[in-house]
Amino acid sequence: MRAEEMTPQQLAEACSASMHSRDHAAQAMGMQIDEIAPGYAKLSMVVRKDMLNGHQISHGGCMFTLCDTAFAHSCNTYNRVTVASGCTIDYIAPGYEGDTLTAIAKERTRSGRTGVYDITLYNQKGDELAFFRGKAYQIKGSVIPEE
Repeated sequence: MRAEEMTPQQLAEACSASMHSRDHAAQAMGMQIDEIAPGYAKLSMVVRKDMLNGHQISHGGCMFTLCDTAFAHSCNTYNRVTVASGCTIDYIAPGYEGDTLTAIAKERTRSGRTGVYDITLYNQKGDELAFFRGKAYQIKGSVIPEE
C-alpha cells in the first residue's frame, strides 16, 4: 500500500517499522516496539548485565537511548524525516539488571517544522525512573517512500 493511501495509524506503524528495521543500535540493545500511534510511541527493553554501570545499576546512557529512540519513533510517525534539535533527561530512580524499562513518548506540540515531545521512563512495577523532553526538527525526506 502506498503511503498516500494509508490511514494515519497505518502510516505511523509503517514509519516505525521502517525505522526499527534500520536501527542497529536499538536492535542490539533488544528494544521492542510495544505501541505506535501518530505522535506517540511506547518502547521497552530488558536491562542486561552489559547495560550496568560501575554501581551495578542501569547505565544512564542506556536509559537515555531508550527514551531517545521512543522520541524518534513518536516524532517520525507522520512520514517526515524528523531529528532531534535538543533534549534533556532527569533521572529520578535507578534501573536494575533484569528490569523491563518502558519509555512512553507523547507529542506535546507540533507546528511547522518543530515539535516538543515528553517521554517518561518506567520500570515493570510502574515506577517512574526518568523524564526526558525532546525538541524535534523536520528536515527533507520521507521515512517510507512516497509516490
